[in-house]
Amino acid sequence: MTRGGDSGGTGVDPQQLWLTPDRPRRGRRPAFSREAITSAAVALADTEGLDAVTMRRVAAEVGAGVMSLYSYAPDKDTLLELMIDHVSGELPAEAAPTGDWRADLKAVAHDQRALMLRHPWLPATLTTRRTLGPNALAFLERALAALRPTGLDGAAKLEVFAQLTAFVAGYVGYELTQAGSARPPERAAAEARYLATVAADGHHPELAEVLAAPGRPLTPEAMFTRFLNRLIDGLDTG
Repeated sequence: MTRGGDSGGTGVDPQQLWLTPDRPRRGRRPAFSREAITSAAVALADTEGLDAVTMRRVAAEVGAGVMSLYSYAPDKDTLLELMIDHVSGELPAEAAPTGDWRADLKAVAHDQRALMLRHPWLPATLTTRRTLGPNALAFLERALAALRPTGLDGAAKLEVFAQLTAFVAGYVGYELTQAGSARPPERAAAEARYLATVAADGHHPELAEVLAAPGRPLTPEAMFTRFLNRLIDGLDTG
């Protein structure tokens, strides 16, 4: 899942990482692979959080010595690149454009959200890096194909995709935080009473009008869809 902007200063060489064979340069071929190492790291991050992903823990999961892992991932930055591209392989990259670029782009965003919810460590990692692995690039290809009817130039298409990914990552990060610290019902009721009192004092007419408007569904899915619609429907492609 690629993003525009800096790579976070990780120093990972994409050509060396993605275009070199999946095996150490020296010695006999071990009983594990880069795929096994990456899968173990993703499983750790999914269940225990990204802080649990250390070279020592991953080595223990695959039954290898720590030093042998460095032939595949010389540092945690490289391992994160492998992990991001690994989970990006879950994204449907073959969806054919319908010709309705807004609908296609919204489908891209919904797929990104679903992926990030399955892997809660993912949104934070996308704020500081740009992953250029094969799975990430395949999904980028889908997004760029969706944007073809807009007539935007190449740089603008990449900017739109970066903006979309940043929005999804930010929303999912907020969504996960809220889920982990849900307000008790009594607190929500107290806040509602307070706002109603303030809105009735005559000094906050805009707030009073807003609070008097019909309510909307507040489920995470419904809110995400509303925010996404505002973002994509308002994109200027002129």
